[in-house]
Amino acid sequence: MRGMLILYLALIAALPVAIMATVLPVNSYQAQGIDALDCDGPASVLLFAVPTLLVYAAGAILLYRRRNRRLHLVASLCCALVFCAAGWNAAAALRDSYGAASAEACG
Repeated sequence: MRGMLILYLALIAALPVAIMATVLPVNSYQAQGIDALDCDGPASVLLFAVPTLLVYAAGAILLYRRRNRRLHLVASLCCALVFCAAGWNAAAALRDSYGAASAEACG
């Protein structure tokens, strides 16, 4: 029981990082309405996305293993949703980073 409390507290503590990982735009110039390449934009997204992916993947796995209680199952599904949202933004950042236009301009 004590371990689950620590896990829940770690997930709550990591929530601001997860919010930043999902909210940050992949290309800050395009977010402002400027059609330009952002060479260091993906790094700022991945700075928040990588820890979020690690923490919430571990949380989803550990909570799913104890799914006999309904709270743990719901929390596991919430962790999976946060993982998917942060992973989607990280994948978009990597896709934008390794595009054909950015390889020529930012290389």
